[in-house]
Amino acid sequence: MLNSNPIWKYFLIATILVLGVIYALPNLYPDDYAVQITSSQSSESLDQTHLEKVRSLLEEKSIELKSVELDGRMLLVKLNNAEQQLAAKAVLSTGFSSDYIIALNMAASTPDWLKSIGAGPMKLGLDLRGGVHFLLEVDMEKALSQRLQMTESALKAELRSEKIRYRAAEKVGIDTLKVKFKKEEDRDLASNLVSQSYRQFTRETLDEDDAFYLVMKMSEQSVKEIEDYAIQQNLVTLRNRVNELGVAEPLVQRQGRNRIVVELPGVQDTATAKRIIGKTANLEYRLEAKAGSGSLSTQTLPFKSEPNRSAVLENDIIVTGSNVSDANASFDETGMPLVNISLDGTGGSRMLETTKRSLQRRMAVVFIEQKPEIIRAVVDGKVVEKRKNKEVRSIISLATIQGVFGNRFQITGLDSPTEAAELALLLRAGSLAAPIYFVEERTVGPSLGQQNIDAGLLSVQIGFAMVLVFMLLYYRVFGVIANIALAVNVVLLCALMSMISATLTLPGIAGIVLTVGMAVDANVLIFARIREELANGLTPQQAIDAGYGRAFVAIFDANITTLIAAVILFAVGTGPVKGFAITLSLGILTSLFTAIVLSRMITNFIYGGRKVTKLSIG
Repeated sequence: MLNSNPIWKYFLIATILVLGVIYALPNLYPDDYAVQITSSQSSESLDQTHLEKVRSLLEEKSIELKSVELDGRMLLVKLNNAEQQLAAKAVLSTGFSSDYIIALNMAASTPDWLKSIGAGPMKLGLDLRGGVHFLLEVDMEKALSQRLQMTESALKAELRSEKIRYRAAEKVGIDTLKVKFKKEEDRDLASNLVSQSYRQFTRETLDEDDAFYLVMKMSEQSVKEIEDYAIQQNLVTLRNRVNELGVAEPLVQRQGRNRIVVELPGVQDTATAKRIIGKTANLEYRLEAKAGSGSLSTQTLPFKSEPNRSAVLENDIIVTGSNVSDANASFDETGMPLVNISLDGTGGSRMLETTKRSLQRRMAVVFIEQKPEIIRAVVDGKVVEKRKNKEVRSIISLATIQGVFGNRFQITGLDSPTEAAELALLLRAGSLAAPIYFVEERTVGPSLGQQNIDAGLLSVQIGFAMVLVFMLLYYRVFGVIANIALAVNVVLLCALMSMISATLTLPGIAGIVLTVGMAVDANVLIFARIREELANGLTPQQAIDAGYGRAFVAIFDANITTLIAAVILFAVGTGPVKGFAITLSLGILTSLFTAIVLSRMITNFIYGGRKVTKLSIG
């Protein structure tokens, strides 16, 4: 029968509509304003004492609490509005020491039954609400110093390999290496070696105190290359860390000579993000020093889990965290946490060579953290603050080399599964080429975000209302059908964006407005075709069938070309541009469904299977 639908099709479309409504529902539950408290030490948990301290501090300042939730390593303080949120953060920041991270947050209020089926709201972008902006500065002095230290270790190994005797090698400043020789001919041999293998250094000879010195200084071009490498490597590492956090549509880009901007739109756990992004953790593998080794070639370090216990290690580095190609947390046979490590080709070769010649010696895993500290000094009667990173080194484990191994092994001696998982994340994301510290942390003000939300919603409502009125007046009953399809289109679009955890930005709202216009445009083509077929003498039933059938090709072609443009925008764009492209792409898919499938089903339900002499189509 012409213009009739089988029962299974009604059931299928009804199922899609119900699922669309369910997965769009979480967007009706607004997030709560919250302040999140976590420890800067990944292994430290918060307890009831911290909770009572929060209550006491806020009650003292007459700040009304909505609720306080304690979840092991985190305290989530929920408040009623943005003003109380900002006031609470100021109070808690003063009441807690710098060992705790106090961060603004937006806590989801989605009902548990929706969470249980994986339903959640769309994330709001940085220009709306819930995002955070970090400005980070790369410690270039440390980058140069680290590169010089690696060069020192490599040069010592080459001198030993070539049997060139030297007395000592020491760093002078951050870009100069001074090597001491007993004989002039040894220095000359070393100078020839440096000219071939270390062309990024200028060479100068110096004779003093009955000794012969070779002074190696980094060239200006080399310094610039190291600084550029440090920035680029840190950019890659930070992007990897952000991806590990699951942040959608982040922005990580260079600013000036030594700064990096990180923007995390729609992020829910800003405290964890700050700790993971800002943490400069690295590893070094070193052999334990032999008895009687000189103090210039050794270093005494404490154990991480036992600060009162220490060991003397050689200064020469076998491999570092930068040689790690993969890392994942696991447990040993006794249930203790560990991290499985895979090294790259260079690191695997050096580890293999070291373990071959160092059987039965002990090798240490050194954990390196950069902890920020503020140094205050009085200059011209004014207090000047300077941020620096304090390097803290400690031994995670010290084990005897029982056999030869290369690029696969394990790190043990960790305090908790959380520490193991976080260390694996940091190593998997890549080590920072140089330490970074926070210069600025800015959360987009809730009032500004709410203004943007209200303006965006108003634009959607005005556009939606105007389209509804036009279609109703111009196409009558068919206008009602188009309006129903349009409303369902918006619901399905919200459901899809929620299901894929898309981040909604102002450009994304513009994409929704554009989708509204494009969705009704398809119905206009269909209805105009139906009018033409009626004018050509077809019966109402024949006109409906021909209108939907013959307009399909034009609708499909127009939407596919727009979809191609949206895909290109997503591929080459960044940040908000990608947000617009995602919204537009999803909108095209939902528009095709509602304009062609859903509206046809409703039309068939109203007119199909009955004798119709006239269509109410204006």
